[in-house]
Amino acid sequence: MSEKLRALILCTGNSARSQMAEGLLRHLAGDRFEVESAGTIASFVRPQAIAAMAQIGIDISGHRSKCLDEFLGESFDYVITVCDNAAENCPVFPGKATRVHWSFDDPAEATGSDLEVLKVFERVREEIKVKLEEFLTNI
Repeated sequence: MSEKLRALILCTGNSARSQMAEGLLRHLAGDRFEVESAGTIASFVRPQAIAAMAQIGIDISGHRSKCLDEFLGESFDYVITVCDNAAENCPVFPGKATRVHWSFDDPAEATGSDLEVLKVFERVREEIKVKLEEFLTNI
């Protein structure tokens, strides 16, 4: 069996988009990918991201927010940015890393009732899932 591909998923705070993408990619293709996520700064994993993922049977409650500095010097096959800020501030990683950029709304900026905010997390989760499925079909 060939070695797994390595993917690093980046966003600003590693609190929502990249955390959900990490969980989704591991769920969809964990047999083919070793997946990490990080932020240009570390913060915390948002409870709404954990809840949105739990709704589809993916547990990210054990994830922690990480800063991309933890991964500098490591080699990745894919570096996927899921927000414009991360794309603009992403360092160069050694090796043959293919950079992929998708811009998703930041659900952490959602306002309204708890339910309205959760709905934004659910929408962004589904948008990320669609992009990851397309990505997996095309590699």
